[in-house]
Amino acid sequence: MATSPNAPFSLREKIGLVFLLLCAPPQILLNLARVLTLAFTRGLPLRYYLHCALFRFVLSVPTARQVQFLTPSTAQAYTSFLASRRRKALAAADSYLAARLTSPDITPLPDGASSLLWLGDRARATKVVYFLHGGGYYVALQDGHLEWCLRAYILAARARSGDEVAVACLQYSLSPGAKYPTQLCQAAAGLAQILKSGVRPRDIIFGGDSAGGNLTAQLLSHLLHPHPKAECIVLAEPLAGAFAVSPWVSARRTDASFRANRYIDMLSPEILGIAVEYLVGGVAEYEEETARGEGWAMPGDVDGAWFAGLEAIVRELYVTVGEQEVLRDQGVKFAETVRKVSPGVGVRLELLRNEAHDFILLEGGSKEEGEATGRMRKWAEDVLFQ
Repeated sequence: MATSPNAPFSLREKIGLVFLLLCAPPQILLNLARVLTLAFTRGLPLRYYLHCALFRFVLSVPTARQVQFLTPSTAQAYTSFLASRRRKALAAADSYLAARLTSPDITPLPDGASSLLWLGDRARATKVVYFLHGGGYYVALQDGHLEWCLRAYILAARARSGDEVAVACLQYSLSPGAKYPTQLCQAAAGLAQILKSGVRPRDIIFGGDSAGGNLTAQLLSHLLHPHPKAECIVLAEPLAGAFAVSPWVSARRTDASFRANRYIDMLSPEILGIAVEYLVGGVAEYEEETARGEGWAMPGDVDGAWFAGLEAIVRELYVTVGEQEVLRDQGVKFAETVRKVSPGVGVRLELLRNEAHDFILLEGGSKEEGEATGRMRKWAEDVLFQ
């Protein structure tokens, strides 16, 4: 009998996990050989492709339950990050950063299962970033996400007198225990909460990476075409901007980029197939919506006219994809579709030759402000402080 996604992790499962980990080295070595060989032959810097090989194992071999058992929850990652980063700030006598990394600041949302986890001083914030983390919907928020938020958004206001940025990270329910449209409903509730607190749409940007990019597209879809199960949000004016890093916007896995990059990227067609099954497998509502041309779940699988009129929802859209990733063609098509059907939206599309999937997350995990983080910070500054 199949194990319920929300059941406690059993002794039998723990024993199976031990055997899986004992068999991990050969698979990781194979991933390393494939990824590094391709990176070398394509003339790419090797450092982050090492990370790709390791992430590829984590995302392809363990089940969602095993991954969730082995890794911290979103709330645990958040509280641990705050404590460790504050200690570092105090040790470096960085009073600005230490003052913005105090005790956990958590806003529960109405469903009782999701919440907003705040970075920065939201009481003084003049601008808010609403962050939707990636991880295929079944991996929790990571330390690298929080480091990215700190460097690209919180510190963007450091040199600006009178401006303060706070980041609200959505803690959403993970799949397969929670299926679509649970995460969309939670994302809509989070944005509604931020708006109800008095933040003006012109002072908000939102977005995320990978599955967080999917949730960004879902939320844009909901704001344009209200989903019957999610809280309806009527904007008094467009939001300042939205960003999608390596966005996953289609359940299809037939693009040329899947064939070209299936062995160099941290993702593969098989990994995306697993994530699709976890999120929408067996969800009749998703099948019915797609058949009707309604693109809340996977907007890349319906007619591009779905995003017509998006200029009433958001002023700017930033999409960044790596030339070496399997989701490259999806991300490019998403940006070009919005540019075509909503010419009033300022679309910035970046296609980076040296990058694969979600390199900004890898930079955050390495505790550094690399090129991807710098580009995101520049875009955020341009949009929030124009």
